[in-house]
Amino acid sequence: MRKIKDVLRLNNEPGISQRQIARSVGVSRTTVSDYIARAKLAGLGWPLPDDMDEIRLELLLFPPENKNTHRPRIIPLFVEIHKELKQKGVTLQLLWDEYKAKYQQDGYEYSQYCELYRQWRQILNATLRKEYKFGERLFLDFAGKGIPITDPETGTTRDCELFVAALGASNYTYVEACESQSLENWISAHTAAFEYFGGVAQILIPDNLKAGVTKPCRYEPDLNPTYYDMATHYGCVIIPARVRKPKDKPKVEAAVKIATMWITAALRKHTFFSLADVNREIRKRLEVFNSKEMKKLKISRKELFLAQEKACLRPLPSTRYVFAEITNEIVGFDYHIELAGHYYSVPYTLIKKEIEVRLTAKTVEIAYKGNRIVTHERSYQSGMTTLVEHRPKSHQMVLGWTPASVIEHAKSKIGPFAGKVFEKLMTESSHQEKGLKSCIGIISLAGKPAYKGRLEAACERALAIDSVSYKSIRSILQTGRDQIALPEKKQEGPGIEHENLRGARYYE
Repeated sequence: MRKIKDVLRLNNEPGISQRQIARSVGVSRTTVSDYIARAKLAGLGWPLPDDMDEIRLELLLFPPENKNTHRPRIIPLFVEIHKELKQKGVTLQLLWDEYKAKYQQDGYEYSQYCELYRQWRQILNATLRKEYKFGERLFLDFAGKGIPITDPETGTTRDCELFVAALGASNYTYVEACESQSLENWISAHTAAFEYFGGVAQILIPDNLKAGVTKPCRYEPDLNPTYYDMATHYGCVIIPARVRKPKDKPKVEAAVKIATMWITAALRKHTFFSLADVNREIRKRLEVFNSKEMKKLKISRKELFLAQEKACLRPLPSTRYVFAEITNEIVGFDYHIELAGHYYSVPYTLIKKEIEVRLTAKTVEIAYKGNRIVTHERSYQSGMTTLVEHRPKSHQMVLGWTPASVIEHAKSKIGPFAGKVFEKLMTESSHQEKGLKSCIGIISLAGKPAYKGRLEAACERALAIDSVSYKSIRSILQTGRDQIALPEKKQEGPGIEHENLRGARYYE
């Protein structure tokens, strides 16, 4: 459901079509159209109210249908409507009156009728725009050839990767050397580029590399969750170029070509021993490159950027994006999820539910249906991090018992004989944990309806017959012997003294 909010947010942005929204969010264009139409019918705009969570939004836009009263609507013939409107005096109101007269029960109401036609007309009038507005698009890619870095100890070399970003209108370019094309380097380079430009473009147009696009598709590519999360943080849209379609990203293709010539080729005779050395030299040459006058425009990239494009960029957020790996996990029966060898707890009510995990260097953020449930401190050691409130009440009670507390519970909640039984179990058991387990088992008997109010008498009989154990007390309750009166103890008379009786002190 998080995609509904994204669709509504992007629809509020000027200059972004429904097709572009669909490609960015990863749904079909008809789905985008449906979300927008439902939001309008519900009277929702952007931003949404502060108390509008995703569950409430889903119920508002997709209320449960009454199957007994639901009737399919007759879709208007938009081609015929379009032709009719070209005639003098014909209006949408007139055409709807005719449509409604024909389909009284099964026709759309006037507002929805007009909205559906406008959506159809937008598709009809769609055109390809080749000129880029200031602040609208940022093209991104990795250059084909990197710069070698030499290990000072072994003398071996490895090639770094060149990240290139170019703004669509001014051609202002950013270049950075990265260790690899990994997701972390891809995100870090984006963040550095935004800070270099001092703002963010509305639309990011990357190539279909694995760090950015999980599954390429011409119409509905699946974006990497972390990449999508970064774009959301900076308030921009991601519309990947089509596979093997370099014309979709001409600016960055040209920037890569020029950067290769002005930077890579120019540094071919230099020897670098670290990535920092490479980037220092790149920054110097990048300044020269952006300050060089473009032949056709007779102005440099930097001058054009400062004069017009910089003011059109979105401002940077107050905080820098923190790199996070985002995954979906299924909660186990022990209400924990496993991440890199460590287990983190979630509320037990989410057992077998799919949750979203945002893993940063310091935290583990867990969300369910767009709502953050808990944030744990990240641990890099094997083990378990569990919050007490995530356990069921029964588990909390069991884990909270101590020898002193279980004896006190027996005395106060069951009776004095139960207290004596528990003291005996705790003192005579071979191990404290074993005695504690027996006591917890006896407490559980008190919760069964058939044994209600009988446990104290059962404990008294167990003490009388000197058979103190969980099984013995359970047997007394099952057979009903706790309800039979105990025989009275016989009074012992004075001891007999005789010369033939040895007595207790004979063997001392």
